Amino acid sequence: MSIEEVKAYFASIGEPERVIEFEQSTATSELAAQALGCEVGRIAKTISVFVDKRPVLILMSGDMKIDNKKFKAQFNCRPHMIPVDEVESLIGHAVGGVCPFAVNDGVPIYLDASLERFDVIYPAAGNDKSCARFTLDELGRYVKSAGRVDVAKPK
Repeated sequence: MSIEEVKAYFASIGEPERVIEFEQSTATSELAAQALGCEVGRIAKTISVFVDKRPVLILMSGDMKIDNKKFKAQFNCRPHMIPVDEVESLIGHAVGGVCPFAVNDGVPIYLDASLERFDVIYPAAGNDKSCARFTLDELGRYVKSAGRVDVAKPK
């Protein structure tokens, strides 16, 4: 999948203007924040992990990282990052553009509590030069969320 599929998804729900594209890379939270001119915490990075050998996505604030203890308490297992060479086939987007839109069927998506600090957040939109702008409530409407979690800690 790609940015084109993400654009098609937003067009199908009457929101074609959601995707913002850039000339420069937005592949990391820091690069995305620089491109947008905002603080890193407003970037909703999408973490690809295995939970019980199943791929799972967790959106969290760009200034956070996974807290192993919280993760284990939430999911009853340790976090295992999906290897870079497997992310695209398992999730539907390549590393640098992994986002919560137009992902492969059956991949649960969780929203981390760290995003609740911000009125506006920016997840990626399918490639390494894009994002989309949302309030957390809007994001909750457009992402087929499996629920909210609290598995992050400051970097």
